[in-house]
Amino acid sequence: MSESTVMFEQVHIGGIAIHNRFIRSATHEGMADANGAPLESLEKLYVRLARGGVGAIVTGYAGVLPQGRSNFPGMLMIHDDALVPAYRKLADAVHREGAPLILQIAHCGRQTRSVATGMSTVAPSPIRDRFYSEEVPRELTEEGIREIIDAFVRAAERAQAAGFDGVQLHMAHGYLLAQFLSGNSNRRSDRWGGTLENRFRIVSEIMAGIRKSVGDYPVLAKINGFDGMPGGMRPGEAVQIARMLETAGCSAVEISSGTIGEGLSIMRGPKLPMEAVLEANYKFASIPKVFRPVMSRMLPMFVPASPEPLCGYNLAAAMAVRQAVSIPVIVVGGLHTLDDASKAVVDGSADFVSMSRPFIIEPTIVNRFREGKQAASRCTMCNYCTIMIEKEPLRCWNGRLPQGR
Repeated sequence: MSESTVMFEQVHIGGIAIHNRFIRSATHEGMADANGAPLESLEKLYVRLARGGVGAIVTGYAGVLPQGRSNFPGMLMIHDDALVPAYRKLADAVHREGAPLILQIAHCGRQTRSVATGMSTVAPSPIRDRFYSEEVPRELTEEGIREIIDAFVRAAERAQAAGFDGVQLHMAHGYLLAQFLSGNSNRRSDRWGGTLENRFRIVSEIMAGIRKSVGDYPVLAKINGFDGMPGGMRPGEAVQIARMLETAGCSAVEISSGTIGEGLSIMRGPKLPMEAVLEANYKFASIPKVFRPVMSRMLPMFVPASPEPLCGYNLAAAMAVRQAVSIPVIVVGGLHTLDDASKAVVDGSADFVSMSRPFIIEPTIVNRFREGKQAASRCTMCNYCTIMIEKEPLRCWNGRLPQGR
């Protein structure tokens, strides 16, 4: 068997039959209405991905409570039973094309803004986020934690009712569940903080609630192999978390890294697109356009370069997890060629490879890989897509903004 052939085997996650080992990693699309219901544009995007040969699609994050909504426009929400029919329509459209659809469910915690949610931001501990630094989040009470646990369970129930093949808990990138897991953001001294077992408690209770409510419905998890924060998540802790997830009944674990506060550790690339930052980021919205060329030259002096390597940067963490658990392991992070993806599986780093940016520029890339028409993504890692999503729906910008912006 050649290395590339292994990527096109049919495999399973829980009870989900997946036609190949390529997964579309969760990506915020900005294609939901004011209530958080998916728009027709999102359905069209997922249909293109399904027709393009992807093994499975994980949606952009869907909020389980209005309190945990992102400040990015167009976030999916799954906090209300009234949303189920819209999600059922979306799932049916994707299933007609033969692809499984998994709903990522999330709460942003302190990684949002009160002007977006209409209420104060919350976190395990009242510690400012490095990016959303304007506000000190309110420390969650026992009652507040219970409300969030219940909201995740209800979200899984709605996903099942809508016909989704499973859910994925977003436990990475500095969002609320990651905030509980990381010693950098969780300084609690009660049973929700301190030891790793205590920091994991919110996840274990979410898992227990979901299993009690929806039985063996597939539940995946996305975790950080490391978060790059002082006193934060380390690879050894990621292995322990993966083991605890398996014990709790998790169906598969996806390994990522980083936080919004250390954004370049997530969206690695040759350089930060200053033009897009000045156009879309709320912190620079008030700067007159006439000053943007000067700011574009000055900002790089204060922004650290993207860490190395730019490709395959989560492979070591994924391999450590895969050696410790028996559930499938998915790895994401700069694996943009067929050879690199195949090698990750053959070498034992992961069972699946997930991608985001390659699917933005080419929804049909898996078919092109399979047919031998292409060996690498055309994505240049310019990261305009990851910055402009703060203002506009997801698209590839090909490394520049249109003239007149």
